[in-house]
Amino acid sequence: MKPLFVHYPKCGTCRKAVKWLAEQGIEAETRDIVADKPSADELREWIAASGLPVRKFFNTSGVLYKEMGLKDKLPAMPEAEMIALLATDGKLVKRPVLVLAGRVLVGFGEQEWRAALGR
Repeated sequence: MKPLFVHYPKCGTCRKAVKWLAEQGIEAETRDIVADKPSADELREWIAASGLPVRKFFNTSGVLYKEMGLKDKLPAMPEAEMIALLATDGKLVKRPVLVLAGRVLVGFGEQEWRAALGR
């Protein structure tokens, strides 16, 4: 299975991850997270495969996150509601997301990606 690289092309961290993948010779299917936002079902699958809590999937440095006051709202929000909210706008989702067979990585951390991809 070819990895799925879900990103926002204007994001500096995403561009860094694209460059790193190319340097490693890793071909991935790419998907613009804003133009083709993830569905609630995809997010549920990704969250389960990542082993991370739903809150880790929020782009906490994003303008939309701040405008919506999510820092204060998320602690009391049920998980299903958080997932539904994430599915409304790709800019709410932390990126990049790398979907591998049985594992999902959120955000770019070279050491974590290197370990997950056997590099």
